[in-house]
Amino acid sequence: MQWATGGVGKAAIEGVVSHPELEMVGCWVHSEDKRGRDAGELAGIARVGVVATTSAEEILALAADCVVYSPLVPNVDEVAALLRSEKNVVTPVGWIYPDPAKVGALEDACREGGTTLHGTGIHPGGITERFPLMVSAVSARVTHVRAEEFSDIRTYGAPDVIRHVMAFGGTPEEALASPMAALLGGGFRSSVRMVVAEMGFDADPHIETVQEVAVATAPIASPIGVIEPGLVAARRFEWRALVDGVPVVTAIVNWLMGEEHLDPGWSFGPEGERFEVEVTGDPSVRLTFQGLQPESVEAGLVRNPGVVSTANHCVNAIPYVVAAEPGIKTYLDLPLIAGRAAPQLGRARGSGGSGRANPS
Repeated sequence: MQWATGGVGKAAIEGVVSHPELEMVGCWVHSEDKRGRDAGELAGIARVGVVATTSAEEILALAADCVVYSPLVPNVDEVAALLRSEKNVVTPVGWIYPDPAKVGALEDACREGGTTLHGTGIHPGGITERFPLMVSAVSARVTHVRAEEFSDIRTYGAPDVIRHVMAFGGTPEEALASPMAALLGGGFRSSVRMVVAEMGFDADPHIETVQEVAVATAPIASPIGVIEPGLVAARRFEWRALVDGVPVVTAIVNWLMGEEHLDPGWSFGPEGERFEVEVTGDPSVRLTFQGLQPESVEAGLVRNPGVVSTANHCVNAIPYVVAAEPGIKTYLDLPLIAGRAAPQLGRARGSGGSGRANPS
């Protein structure tokens, strides 16, 4: 089932339909104008025979193995109800590495429903913890782990979120007082804590948060209209785990409305938009991810690879989450999660079967 059909939800529907082991059976939507429409139509693909509903009760009553839960803001009561209704939940909006003291109700729901909750995504949800831990395996005596995003936010096709949640186009004071740091911080702090715990850093339990803004020095065209000089046109967030005041694990987000007309004069650098993972140790290793940002602003507004990859990370986790024991499971608890071959290249081509190899 798919819960919510924003950018990630639409991409998740597409991912489920193309996955050889999965079948779409239900779809919850928030808005009345989506109610009654086919889930495939909402995702911009062929009809899949699943009618979207605004009724949570209908979704809870349907039988399903898993729900991809992707609203803008998570609701603990909704997730608990899904888990109690014997549905596993995979989500990009939380629970990547939760504090056990704060998730008792969800653990209870997992036990009651015999289900599993898994938080995932890309950044956070992969770039910030899964891939740094993987890369760190080839290094020793590690002194610092960094995960960093460099993105042109003009490619993000959600103007209301950009203006009213991210606080672009407002004053610096409005941006620094906006809920964006808090909304992001839950996920990024969890990612930092996972790396700290797994790698054994003796870090201060308090994760330091730093945010900065850059303003336009000339009018900048953007998805929210023209950003006038003096208003916020770039944002930078940083979460740091410290040992004796020195950062040892850092997660950073750089969001720019292009590279021109900014004060300070931030840029993506010669490597352009990207995600980076760097482990400083013996030896030091840096891994650069490209392709998760669109080739142009116009292309990103049609289909943003970062949004699609977030959805894919959720969808590809489903078989592993369904097979897991009940409870909240992180990357540290699950086996290697992999994608699947394109349908025309998979083992099931022409057979009508799932094509999944028996791991035993």
